[in-house]
Amino acid sequence: MDSSKALQVVKLLQKEYPKAKYYLNFSSPLELLVAAMLSAQVRDDVVNAATPALFKKYRTAKDYASADLEGLTSCVSKISFAGNKARNIKASCNIIAERHNGKVPQTMEELEELPGIGRKTANAILINAFDKVVGIPCDTHVIRLSWRLGWTKNKNPDKIEKDLMNLFPKSQWKKLPHLLKDHGRAVCRAPVPSCSKCILNKLCPKQGVTKRL
Repeated sequence: MDSSKALQVVKLLQKEYPKAKYYLNFSSPLELLVAAMLSAQVRDDVVNAATPALFKKYRTAKDYASADLEGLTSCVSKISFAGNKARNIKASCNIIAERHNGKVPQTMEELEELPGIGRKTANAILINAFDKVVGIPCDTHVIRLSWRLGWTKNKNPDKIEKDLMNLFPKSQWKKLPHLLKDHGRAVCRAPVPSCSKCILNKLCPKQGVTKRL
């Protein structure tokens, strides 16, 4: 799909999902970092249900760094892989407290040095906490829809991100993942999309779609 058609798709999605926004609740960069780390392979509502008590108990990077691991894990016990995520949060916050004066770093390179933080999560933190747009977070919805829409021929998230960055102007990078996530949940679901109900039906090449509703 060429850039003009891709922008047509975005315009339709913007009209369909005018309230599309980032899905995790937070009130500071540190809260976002912790919530984003917890969100891997977990539904947003589960994370948002767990974080209020967590954020009330641990307010600074030093609080997390000095936390008892067992106690921290119990606070997020309903989150998948709670133990591993608690260890990564504690280790990351220790680095933040010691190397960054307790402040969440604001560069891709520094964020990716933190345990449990990959490029997707780093992108989400930069965009939503600091309004720094250097890339496009590629979650499962972005990956699935980008493939079906013919925006990429790649399966690797880093390569998909580059394809999307080349396809869209930078002004679209921040909003694009939110729109694709909303549409992926509502219509273009895995494994079977509801193509007959889709506003993109005539524009979408349905790449890789073998069964549809």
